[in-house]
Amino acid sequence: MKILLIGASGTIGRRIFEKLSNKHEVVRASREGEDLKVDITSPVSIENMYKSIEKVDAVICAAGPAKFGVFAELSEDDFYIGIRGKLMGQINLVRTGKDYLNEGGSFTLTTGILAEEPVVGSTALALVNGAVNSFAIAAAMELPRSQRINVVCPTVVEDSSDNYEDFFPGYPPAPMDRVVAAYVRSVEGRETGRILKVY
Repeated sequence: MKILLIGASGTIGRRIFEKLSNKHEVVRASREGEDLKVDITSPVSIENMYKSIEKVDAVICAAGPAKFGVFAELSEDDFYIGIRGKLMGQINLVRTGKDYLNEGGSFTLTTGILAEEPVVGSTALALVNGAVNSFAIAAAMELPRSQRINVVCPTVVEDSSDNYEDFFPGYPPAPMDRVVAAYVRSVEGRETGRILKVY
């Protein structure tokens, strides 16, 4: 299987690559561009990425900027960081990617626990996480050529829990093997329109 992994240089992306590259051809894309460069806030950059790789069997996105900050201090532009990045970035990966994805291929997007269990400072993130979840459920009914779409939705993950423990007091971190297993399930399984929660 030929898999396009966006956000391959991130905390979760690196672990996904380690797991899936043992069995599949994984092409890594990120701002730094291990294999391909992409800026998911730019529809043109997304289109150019797909044109350079041609047909793929699966697309995984483990990337997407969004702003963490106290609601009273967030500006409209702060909200647009997540709307343009984590929300429309992932939506555009699907909108454009459906024309490049093989028949029966899959999209796997990434959100997080804040969609359902927000913490102080997470208003902008909760907004985009919830929107991406709803988008995937709806889009699953309309994707062409038997294509599938799912979302992996973890709590704070083990590998970055030290950096976020003050924001998530009492939240047990998700073991990385469970998080990665959700991506494998989405790519290698047959489910669609599912929010795969890891918490």
